[in-house]
Amino acid sequence: MDIPVTSLIPQRHPFVMIDTLVNAGEQDCSSRFLISSDNIMVEGNEFTAGGLVENIAQTAAARAGYLAIEENQAVRTGFIGAVNNLQIYRLPVVDEVLETDIKIENQIFDVTLISGRVSCKGSIVAQCEMKIFMSPTK
Repeated sequence: MDIPVTSLIPQRHPFVMIDTLVNAGEQDCSSRFLISSDNIMVEGNEFTAGGLVENIAQTAAARAGYLAIEENQAVRTGFIGAVNNLQIYRLPVVDEVLETDIKIENQIFDVTLISGRVSCKGSIVAQCEMKIFMSPTK
């Protein structure tokens, strides 16, 4: 996918937590992200738990943005409504690449329930369920 990720999500530098949308489908999507030392969500040498949650949310946002563009619609803004069952197994460090997968569990009107998993070097580093509210269309 050669679409710039910033055209798919509302976030801008320095708060962009994905580099590449790898794939986007009706029920799933995945992204990649290289953690840089100047990232706002890095403390010391570690990417924070908040950064991992935002990475999952932005992966979901990129999927929604991609599908909107494919349907010639405006990219909508989403808001995290709830994070459930957050499990952090380890905090990744600078120069590691995150591979994030989300799965759509349920979608009702403007509310999407997802499960997200962040992997690094073949091991899961974090996972959660998330409720995302989408802004109304104009």
